[in-house]
Amino acid sequence: MGTKIFVNLPVKDLDKSKEFFSKLGFAFNAQFTNENAACMVISEDNYAMLLVESFFKTFTKKEIVNAKKSTEVLVALSSESKEEVDKMLRNALAAGAKEANEPQDHGFMYGRSFEDLDGHIWEIFWMDPKAIKPS
Repeated sequence: MGTKIFVNLPVKDLDKSKEFFSKLGFAFNAQFTNENAACMVISEDNYAMLLVESFFKTFTKKEIVNAKKSTEVLVALSSESKEEVDKMLRNALAAGAKEANEPQDHGFMYGRSFEDLDGHIWEIFWMDPKAIKPS
C-alpha cells in the first residue's frame, strides 16, 4: 500500500457533517464509519476522517481549536477546471457553508474557499497543468 493521507477533523454533529459533504458529492467508506467517525473519500489516496469531538479528544492532549474563531489548517483540494471550482462552491453554499474569501484568479491558478459547518476552511483550486514546470 502506498502512502495515503487521512486528515482528521473534529465535528460537532457527525450526521449533519456527513449530509453536508454528501451534498458536495463525497462518499463515505462504510468500513471506517460508525457513530464516532466517518471516513470521507476524497480520492483513492486522500481521506478526511470526520470525528465527533469527544472521540477526536482521545487522540490528543491539546485543546480542540474552535475553527469558527481560529484557523489551524487549510484543506486545499485540486479541481479539474475553473467551472468545477465554482460548482463545488455553489454546492457548498447551498448545503450551508459560508464563503471564506473572495475568489482568487491568478490566470494560471483559480481558487475559491468555504467554511464547512464546523468552520474548517476548504480551498478548492484549479491550476493550469501547462504552468507546472517539471522537477
